[in-house]
Amino acid sequence: MTAMMTVETLEGDAQFEAYCAKPARTPRAAIVVIQEIFGVNAGIRRKCDTLADAGYLAIAPDLFWRLQPGIQLDPDVPEQMQEALGLMGRFDQDAGIRDIQAAIQTARQMVGGGKVGVVGYCLGGRLAFMSAARTDTDASVGYYGVGIDTLLGEKNAIAHPVLLHVPEEDHFVDKDAQARMHAGLDDHPKVSLYDYPGEDHGFAAEFGARRSDTAARLADERTSAFFAEHLG
Repeated sequence: MTAMMTVETLEGDAQFEAYCAKPARTPRAAIVVIQEIFGVNAGIRRKCDTLADAGYLAIAPDLFWRLQPGIQLDPDVPEQMQEALGLMGRFDQDAGIRDIQAAIQTARQMVGGGKVGVVGYCLGGRLAFMSAARTDTDASVGYYGVGIDTLLGEKNAIAHPVLLHVPEEDHFVDKDAQARMHAGLDDHPKVSLYDYPGEDHGFAAEFGARRSDTAARLADERTSAFFAEHLG
């Protein structure tokens, strides 16, 4: 079952929308799905639906609501890609983390105080790493997060398991940045990194030209096993 729902901000001064997909039976846990720069579009909603099919309550908050509520963009349309990059430049990531925490709290209530994980893509991959350090999520997965090498100072705050998917040919994250990620995180007891040779940014997208099916399936299988282990 899918529907739009509202989430109250941590401050209690506003509400924002989130896409919610519920499993047919009692949820095994909840997962907050963190959008790319394209909003809660069809691909992110499909991610939620797939998680619900696997037994999780899945919520994708509209993190761009302060800029333009309900934005849905297609990365394969050049004009919409440029619009997405413009939104990214204006996005307040610290406010986004607070909204993710609000979504985590809402999801936790919906599963009776059970475990809540996060999974994010692109911008969401970066925010998933930030969430691991700044929120009470129980497990975090980031796909092709940008700029994680600049966040390594936060790694000591990570208390719960983190999984990062790193495409080696990511045109937003060069080889030097990837090397810094490995140097800073390979010895962290809670963090695991998987590299994907020959793959570029967005390889696990549900739709469109960016998807690389074999690598996407492998990454998603690893994510499924990770959440099964750490969320239930």
